[in-house]
Amino acid sequence: MSKFIEITVTTTHVGGELVADLLWEFTELGVVINDIEDVIALSRDGRAWDYADESIFNADKTVLVKAYFPIEDAENTLKEVTLSLIRLQQNSPLELGSLEIVKREIDGDLWREQWKEHFKPIHIDKLVIVPEWIDYKAKDGEIKVLLDSNMAFGTGEHETTSMCVGYLSKYVCADDVVLDVGCGSGILGISASKLGAKEVVMTDIDECAIVATEHNMKLNNISNGKVILKNLLDDNTVKGDVIVCNIMAEVLIAFAPYIGANLTNKGIIILSGILKDRLSAVKDAYESAGFTFVEENIKGEWSALVMQIGDKN
Repeated sequence: MSKFIEITVTTTHVGGELVADLLWEFTELGVVINDIEDVIALSRDGRAWDYADESIFNADKTVLVKAYFPIEDAENTLKEVTLSLIRLQQNSPLELGSLEIVKREIDGDLWREQWKEHFKPIHIDKLVIVPEWIDYKAKDGEIKVLLDSNMAFGTGEHETTSMCVGYLSKYVCADDVVLDVGCGSGILGISASKLGAKEVVMTDIDECAIVATEHNMKLNNISNGKVILKNLLDDNTVKGDVIVCNIMAEVLIAFAPYIGANLTNKGIIILSGILKDRLSAVKDAYESAGFTFVEENIKGEWSALVMQIGDKN
């Protein structure tokens, strides 16, 4: 029977994504964020998980980030993770909590079952994000998006992803080409396709993300999408009417002077993954690059922004 090491890092709501991103650098097996604030935020918006246990709304607000590693490499990996978390704590201006690490050994079957427990169907506007092992029948007007249970790049429950999906529901039209930059699991590009986009191009620089996206495209029978292992900014011949980027603020700011070359005239860009304290900096960077502000949204500690290339008129 295969064995794995599960490590659990204690952090805060604002630290959950940062810690998860750090842990993904050390594993391909999976990273899970247990954050009750995400569930509460979705519930307030009328997008709560189906079948959610009401007791969770009274749970401790501590955020737990779990990651899984092959047992053979665990000792050295844990040392590297510990050093990286120390550096993150020292260099981040954010309150990240204790970053305490707890480890335990688990068998493969238990790991797979625990993984499934973290994901339930959630509703975002017309879309329902459904783990592929759950038999969910979409109601009238609902659009179902299936995601593989073993992929944790983005499942829809976090504010950043849900705000992006909400904006895609609002802005994607039938004749649009949509570019999903930093596609992760492909949830945003696949959602755009399901919402009626003519074509979807999904890019990432992580080979694991490409594999995850291609698999999820097959689950959803997406025939109008393509997945490319590249930095979109390396090829301005790829153009879209809508670009969606759910990446860290610093990366979005670095994209600002260049990514307009990948938009059609009057094209829209949806930006998320932005801590609310960095929203103004991202907005300023895009306005300086010739974009016009359209709207913004803030949920908890996170924000999203819609900009248009050129003048709106």
